[in-house]
Amino acid sequence: MEAERLRMIIEGALLAAGRPLDLAQLDALFDPLEQPGHDAIRAALDTITAASAERAWELRQTASGYRLQVRAELAPWIGRLWEEKPRRYSRSFLETLVLIAYRQPVTRGDIEAVRGVAVSSDTIKILQEREWIRVVGHRDVPGRPALYATTRQFLDYFNLASLEQLPPLSELKDFELLEPQLELATAAATASPDADLDAAEGSSADSLAADQISAPATAPTS
Repeated sequence: MEAERLRMIIEGALLAAGRPLDLAQLDALFDPLEQPGHDAIRAALDTITAASAERAWELRQTASGYRLQVRAELAPWIGRLWEEKPRRYSRSFLETLVLIAYRQPVTRGDIEAVRGVAVSSDTIKILQEREWIRVVGHRDVPGRPALYATTRQFLDYFNLASLEQLPPLSELKDFELLEPQLELATAAATASPDADLDAAEGSSADSLAADQISAPATAPTS
């Protein structure tokens, strides 16, 4: 198959899918006798990346594969296409998520010890419902508290291929740097702000310092 034809098929599939596609899924688009193979697909993806340099969209690799999406710097304008305001997460909600991401696996008690305030059950519930965190085990202490770690869905949502791509804590001056990108193929309409999370759990008196959170762990992300 000609390289240009292969590029068009892959680009069309990524536009239509509205979700990340990995190399195996892209290869499976073709009949067994004409499957291009991963090397040819990677070359086509490189061509798509180069072609998008001056475009409003870009090709990004996440933990689940590749996807096309609107460039983040266009979000203030593109977001106006939808009536509902983009979700704005409370600081306490983001602090909890950041602690899990950077110190995983952690227990609820670990999070509370660093933040200095109780963690709302609603926060943990919402994080699990969004499939951003999951229970990966239990600590061998009285009560056997659950150990939480992030998931592949967390990496996909925040445009990360792995935990190693989390920004250094010294650069994370605003937790809202962990905002997601807008996907090109799907509507970015979201629910209203999570104001109830702040009311339920409160915010810590001071911002979390970098030395309060360890380096990213290599926890399971599936």
